[in-house]
Amino acid sequence: MKRDLFGLTLSELQALCAEQGFPKFAAKQLCDWMYKKGVTTFDEMTNLSLAMRGWLNGHCLLGRTFPVQTQTSVDGTKKYLFDCHNEADVNNRGEHHFVESVFIPSGERATLCISCQKGCKMGCRFCVTGQQGFHGHLSASQILNQIFSVPESETLTNVVFMGMGEPLDNYDAVYSALEVLTAPWGLAWSPHRITVSTVGITPVLARLLEESDCHIAISLHNAYPTERADIMPMEKAYPVAATLAMLKRYNWYGQRRISMEYILFKGLNDDLTHAAELVRILQGLHCRVNLIRFHASPGTPFRAPSDETIATFQEYLKRHDINCTLRASRGEDIMAACGLLAGTQAPPA
Repeated sequence: MKRDLFGLTLSELQALCAEQGFPKFAAKQLCDWMYKKGVTTFDEMTNLSLAMRGWLNGHCLLGRTFPVQTQTSVDGTKKYLFDCHNEADVNNRGEHHFVESVFIPSGERATLCISCQKGCKMGCRFCVTGQQGFHGHLSASQILNQIFSVPESETLTNVVFMGMGEPLDNYDAVYSALEVLTAPWGLAWSPHRITVSTVGITPVLARLLEESDCHIAISLHNAYPTERADIMPMEKAYPVAATLAMLKRYNWYGQRRISMEYILFKGLNDDLTHAAELVRILQGLHCRVNLIRFHASPGTPFRAPSDETIATFQEYLKRHDINCTLRASRGEDIMAACGLLAGTQAPPA
């Protein structure tokens, strides 16, 4: 089986070159071609020797694939479907698994929401992805391919790891992707153009905080532990109280941004009692709360609160000095909004 070079870091490529007797500087040339120039074949890498290009064609691949389907929302949001089947997939029925990425244009911002797993292990009851089960991790190549292969690739201003899967459950691949995005030999992005979302796998989050300066978004959704556990089973293994306690030990001012994601469910977490508890548990943490209207999906019993209820909840947080915004719903008509990604092909028009 050929080795996929796309997604490898500079040090990994240097090790490969050393193993094969190629000059060390060729690793930097590979990075330039793959990440700065975005080529899709080894033959385009004209400053590599013919012998090296021949070996690469025989033993390696670049792992670049383009979306197999595109859907466009009435609000301009686009959802891209990627086929992430590969030879390493363990699937006795030979099925292909797909993941989705969402492009969200907004004024001068162009954000791509990307996936890191085929399905998800976390089992959140309100999330379409979580209800379909787990079918495998994406490689760093498959994660980065979403960024490099959408038509808007060169215009992106931000990337958010908020698509299918739990990023910290696939940490090594996610971190390799972060390194490619931010390293000078890669895209050289500021880490503040990137946000990683997590349900709060605290030990791995601590590692991410030490190894990267990207923004962090915590999927909170309920301030009461027992209620949170009812809709987010991982609360039992990784209590959000421990996650918040760890975050409070850091000084975030002038550094990365910490956000709390809070989906509002009718009759479950949308009253002022819940708002007051949210204020209490966030005391001492410099963060922003992103309120999200629940997006109805098949098979879930949840509903969205009224506009009035959402406004009252938001106003309470603001009165208690919580930096709070209501996230605009984007792409709901094409199942591209928060919690709706399923990695399935749309029927022909």
